[in-house]
Amino acid sequence: MAMLGKRRPPRPASGHSGLARQPYSNGVPTKQPIGIDVGAPLSIERLAHDGRGVAHHPDGKTVFVDRALPGEQVEVAVHVTRKRFDEAHVKTLVTRSPQRVEPPCAHFGHCGGCDLQHLALDAQRAHKREVVSELMARQGVRLSAVTPINGQSEHYRRRARLGVKVDGQGNVRLGFRAANSHRLVDIEHCHVLVPSLQALLDPLKQLLIELDAPRSIGHIELLSTPKATVVLVRQLKEQPQDRGRWQSFADQHHVRFGIWLGRESPSLHWYGEAPALEERYSLSALGVTDSQTADELVLTFAPGDFLQVNAEVNQKMVAQVIAWLAPGQGGRLLDLFAGIGNFSLPIAAAGASVHAVEGSAAMVERLKANAELNRLDVSAQQADLNESTAVKALLDEHPVDAVVLDPPRSGAEAVCQALGRRKVAKIAYVSCDPATLARDAAHLVHAGYRVEHVAVADMFLHTAHMETLMLFEYAG
Repeated sequence: MAMLGKRRPPRPASGHSGLARQPYSNGVPTKQPIGIDVGAPLSIERLAHDGRGVAHHPDGKTVFVDRALPGEQVEVAVHVTRKRFDEAHVKTLVTRSPQRVEPPCAHFGHCGGCDLQHLALDAQRAHKREVVSELMARQGVRLSAVTPINGQSEHYRRRARLGVKVDGQGNVRLGFRAANSHRLVDIEHCHVLVPSLQALLDPLKQLLIELDAPRSIGHIELLSTPKATVVLVRQLKEQPQDRGRWQSFADQHHVRFGIWLGRESPSLHWYGEAPALEERYSLSALGVTDSQTADELVLTFAPGDFLQVNAEVNQKMVAQVIAWLAPGQGGRLLDLFAGIGNFSLPIAAAGASVHAVEGSAAMVERLKANAELNRLDVSAQQADLNESTAVKALLDEHPVDAVVLDPPRSGAEAVCQALGRRKVAKIAYVSCDPATLARDAAHLVHAGYRVEHVAVADMFLHTAHMETLMLFEYAG
């Protein structure tokens, strides 16, 4: 145990390197991974929801083809065979889509993130809107129009988790996982990180090489806030011999450094004073012009609290919900899955009386503190919103004019079923999973609500992920 986390003598190379990296040019591999050749070229008909191309074998079996685009003719090799479909990759691009572009990141095709960089940005966004419409139609919910909410096309990600790996030869890797793999891909540059975090990648790699115990590090979290750039390291136990190196790194790069220690219930220790972590909102930018508070809202948070990775798009979503609900003085609103107050506080600043509910007791306390800090009329409580009895009790106790829902990927089925029986004037639903949103929207529509507005926010550029906003009104 004395060597836990410390450097070991390098092992002789075995000659087997596992899965080889596949170089890509214009989104197409130049060296092909092993697979079963299909033979004749396949025609790509459309994109699947996850961004893969969809084709069919001559016998009719569906084939999902990595990084293939609609309208292209491709020769493929199958790497996974299943009963109802195959999964394949492009061997040769026979005809090229006009929507294919050169991926802006050199790590495209290696790193498991940003898997739509080979598709033009406008086409990415159109695909996401089409996915929402299709999933809704499957549930019997018809959409007349879907509004886009877009932000800048690069350098948007303000938080990231980087894996750390030391191989048998003592080589240190710092980066992200490959797609569908535990293999860590070394990252020298990340096209989507904000500049303050991008600038830390190379210095962090050099520091890890110099540490006595780099193997003790599980991962590193990076976070950019208005007041501080934060580096958080996860370790089973502290390595005192490396403490000075981390402190020097923090001083040299003007970052705040903390370390999570432990396995089951890790505790956070800061090197130096703990930073003030906060999110700031301009009320006028959110469309709130008659607030009784200052123009700027401040939301404090702690490491581990949920925070959207794209600050610009997040605030555009908040502004859209406020515009839809038009909360005024005396209005009563219930914010469910409220987090630290991302929607609660701006809506309260617009004049509504807000009761917020969140599953995490720690975030409830943070929300209460944020309401007090900004002198806003927001009450808050902890409750399990997946439990129908708890949801019914909430609606009984808090009759409201409107409800905001911002659930996790599992959705808000229990809440929507209860709202289908209770009926409120307006429901604004914000979702990170269009499939569970479509399921829940069907509950509301079948209960007499109508869809008034839909918007798709491109929160995660160059990926198939999205945020979807829907406004429901009770038809009466």
